[in-house]
Amino acid sequence: MDYMGKFSVEEINLMSIFDTTNREMLRSDLVTALHDVYEPDMIAVFASTLEKLDTLTDEEFTEIGFYIADDGLDEEVAFGE
Repeated sequence: MDYMGKFSVEEINLMSIFDTTNREMLRSDLVTALHDVYEPDMIAVFASTLEKLDTLTDEEFTEIGFYIADDGLDEEVAFGE
């Protein structure tokens, strides 16, 4: 099953900057970092990511390949070059 498909591009990118060794380590890092997040949109991304992580088993988590996700925009378009 494609567990990566459960997460948005923003959620994938968020998870990718933390320790993804295991689900509990990632969850712990996200909760710790959330204390320093004040932007409502980012708080929502953290919250939805944590909710989705909580629905996965440890085995399902290990099947996720973490990488910085591309939102499909060409860099030239995204940066107006």
